[in-house]
Amino acid sequence: MSWLSRLAERQIQKARMKGRLQGLEGEGKPLPDRRGDAFVSPGDAVGFRIMAEAGVLPEEITLKKQVIAQRKVLAGLTDQAERKAAMAELARLEMRQAIAEESRRKFLR
Repeated sequence: MSWLSRLAERQIQKARMKGRLQGLEGEGKPLPDRRGDAFVSPGDAVGFRIMAEAGVLPEEITLKKQVIAQRKVLAGLTDQAERKAAMAELARLEMRQAIAEESRRKFLR
């Protein structure tokens, strides 16, 4: 364990002993499912979470939710014509999401 990890661990233990880690929002609840954050830089993930908690979502996150919803719709369809239309909509949403992500990356460079 590095010296920084030990220092952080001591500070956490000190705060726990003083009761500063009790009564926090979400205490006793499971951590939120954020598998998608594995593909986003830690800085972007924090920024997205702050915006989400403030009720503001960037376009790429809104599109990501739409893509997930469209995949669920597609999974439930059996009619070939409906599946074809749903796949076209999914492709359109994924393309818009990729454009929004690329725009953010270029803006942050």
